[in-house]
Amino acid sequence: MERYFGENTPKLGFGLMRLPKDNSGRIDLEQTKKMVDLFLGAGQTYFDTAYTYDDGESERAAKAALVERYPRGAFTLATKINANKEGCDEQSVKQQFYTSLDRTGAGYFDYYLLHAIQSKTYQTYEAHRLWDFVKEQKAKGLIRHWGFSFHAGPELLDKLLTAHPDAEFVQLQINYADWENPDVMSGANYEVARKHGKSVVVMEPVKGGTLAMPPEAVRTIFQNAEPEASMASWAVRYAASLDGILTVLSGMSSVEQMEDNLSYMKDFHPLTPEEQQTVKTAQEALRAVKSIPCTACHYCTAGCPKKIPIPEIFAARNKQLIWEQYEKGKLDYERAVSGAGAASACIACGQCERVCPQQIPVIERLRECAETFGV
Repeated sequence: MERYFGENTPKLGFGLMRLPKDNSGRIDLEQTKKMVDLFLGAGQTYFDTAYTYDDGESERAAKAALVERYPRGAFTLATKINANKEGCDEQSVKQQFYTSLDRTGAGYFDYYLLHAIQSKTYQTYEAHRLWDFVKEQKAKGLIRHWGFSFHAGPELLDKLLTAHPDAEFVQLQINYADWENPDVMSGANYEVARKHGKSVVVMEPVKGGTLAMPPEAVRTIFQNAEPEASMASWAVRYAASLDGILTVLSGMSSVEQMEDNLSYMKDFHPLTPEEQQTVKTAQEALRAVKSIPCTACHYCTAGCPKKIPIPEIFAARNKQLIWEQYEKGKLDYERAVSGAGAASACIACGQCERVCPQQIPVIERLRECAETFGV
C-alpha cells in the first residue's frame, strides 16, 4: 500500500549537520539565523538534526535559531536516536529522546528516526527495543511520523521494512555518484523503499560537498550543458526529481550555499529528459575517477584511540587522486596530522570501519595514505 505522505511538501530540507562556525569553532548562531530566515521565507519548512550532531550543539542551535523565533506550526523538525554510540545501554539510548526534546524545546518532533542503521549495528536497535519505543512516543503525540536512516544494502533494507511495515519513511543516501556504487547502492535501496511504498528522505545528495566541486571532466559536461547552473544544483535536482521523495536534505554551511539552493529549489522543476542524459554522461565520467568516497561525517573519529583525523587525511589524498594536486595534498596532510595521529599510527582496531556509512575500507586506505605521504 502506498504510504507516501506530504506530496505537496517543499522538496528542500535544511540539514543542520554542517552549520557555519565562528572563529572559535562554535556554531555561528547569527549566520545560522539568517539562513533559517531565508529558508522559511522561501516557503521551505523541513529542518533535520540529530542527537549526535556537533555533540548536541546542532539541536541547541535549532532551538536558538528556529524554535524560539518562529511559531511551532511554521516548520517541521526531524531528529534522530543513535544506538551506535559506544557503551550505550537501553536506558541511556532511550534517554536521548528526552534530551533532544529538552535541547530543541520543540515540544514534539514532526519526524523522528532511528539513526544510521547498518549491517553491523541494526541488531542493537532490536535489542534495545527502539522500534517499539518510537511507536510509543508517537502514540503519546510526541512524534508525528517515524522512520529510520539507512547505510547498508537492499537485502537488509527489505528485511527491515518487511519486519517493520509501519515505518513511515526511510532516509537514504542518494546522489548521482552513488546510484550504481556497489558500496552504497543508492539505486537498489531506493527501489526497495518504493517497493514497500515508503516515502524517501534523501541525505548526501551532494555527497558531503564533493559533488559541488566534482572532477574537471564532470564539471565540463555540466558547464557545457548549462553554463549558469551550479554543480550542486545538478546533484540536488537529480535526487529531487525521483518519485516519492519527501525532501532532499542539504547540509548548508553558509548564507551563499543557502541562496544557491533556494535559487533552483524555491520553484522546483524536475530534470528534463535532456538533463537526465547529461547526468548519465557525467556519471560515466565520474566512474573513471578512483577517489576515496569519504563525506567527512566524522563518525569514525569519535572513537579512534589514536586520534587520527581520518576525513582530513582522505581529503588530502583526494586532492591528489581527483585533482592531481600532489604538493597541495601533501601540505594538507601535514597540516591535518600536526598535533594529531598520522595515518601510520593506525592500529587496525576496526572501530572506524564499523561506523562508516560509506563502507570504506578505512584501514586499507589509511595504509595507502601512510605509504603515499611517508608517515
